[in-house]
Amino acid sequence: LMEAWEKGVNPEGNSTNPSNWDFSNSFFFAGTVVTTIGYGNLSPSTVAGQIFCVFYALFGVPLNLAFLNQLGKGLNAHLITLERWVQKPGRAQVVQTLAVAIFLTTGTLLFLVFPPLVFSYVEGWSYGEGFYFTFITLSTIGFGDYVVGTNPNKHYIPVYRSLTAIWIVFGLAWLALVFNV
Repeated sequence: LMEAWEKGVNPEGNSTNPSNWDFSNSFFFAGTVVTTIGYGNLSPSTVAGQIFCVFYALFGVPLNLAFLNQLGKGLNAHLITLERWVQKPGRAQVVQTLAVAIFLTTGTLLFLVFPPLVFSYVEGWSYGEGFYFTFITLSTIGFGDYVVGTNPNKHYIPVYRSLTAIWIVFGLAWLALVFNV
């Protein structure tokens, strides 16, 4: 336990992960800070680390919001192009409705339906637990009762948590776009 504290990981709480600040965990932690999810399973344990985290969050949260805004604008530009194509004279209302349905269905599959399947397979969770984790994460509630890549009895590929952090960013951007639309 003392070794974990020395590596900068707070092992208290409901996580049994004995991991350290490797790239994957650091990337995941950085993402949970700037997205304000904050699962609570990793935290800085030194005063210097805590001070750095405060300043990182002070600058990182607004920068992440600006990034998500720009990402949303980029996705919105593609949506506007699709909308112009769909709304050309002669295109039926059915085509317009179908285009919106395809956008919503694709995003729902990519960000809400498919990820729980992956998490269920990799983590050994039920689909319901995977969906719960997905929703709690993308809503930025982040209770920390389910966190990917924390089971000490499993061997994870090194980029698993990093890919999850990237999924979170794009999932948040998609949700922002859905709310914008």
